[in-house]
Amino acid sequence: MTKKYFLSLIFLSSTLLTARADIIPTLDSITGAGSNFQWNYSVNVTLDQQVRTGDFFTIFDFAGFVPGSAMQPEGWLFSSSLIGLTPPTVLPQDDPGIFNLTWTYVGTTPIVGPQFLGIFSAISDTNQLGIDNFAARATRSTGSLAGTPIDNIGLIAVPVPEMSALAPIIGVSGLAALGFFSSLLRRRRLS
Repeated sequence: MTKKYFLSLIFLSSTLLTARADIIPTLDSITGAGSNFQWNYSVNVTLDQQVRTGDFFTIFDFAGFVPGSAMQPEGWLFSSSLIGLTPPTVLPQDDPGIFNLTWTYVGTTPIVGPQFLGIFSAISDTNQLGIDNFAARATRSTGSLAGTPIDNIGLIAVPVPEMSALAPIIGVSGLAALGFFSSLLRRRRLS
């Protein structure tokens, strides 16, 4: 699959979620950062939602994460962990061996949507594109349920581990060698 296909899928999923979502991160760009790559996410809060202190979003399974590389707008606190942070009403897929990136709002003034929250970034040792989950928790800002939490989940582009260019060659060579030695053993038994 091509990067264009992945980005189209991400755009489509974020468009579908806009009707019922709260905090939506979307891959904005991947830029070089020395020998690594900076992944930049554009984040928005949607209409009828707001971000209050303690609300957050998590990008799951961000392969090759470089500790200490996260950047975020003022009023947000970054954390990373191998499990979660997950809103209680959604069930994202989460590989316990790959870091998740979480940004939590620590500002004191609610951010009422629709609103662009800013660019949130982290560095990975790869620019290989894959798709995984994001999940978020914000707060309903209107109606009879104003002030209650809203959880959402969606798909987002993330870095995935690079497969060694030699892996297929080594695999095929290994199978060929195994076949060769197996045929030698059969010949010896027959002699």
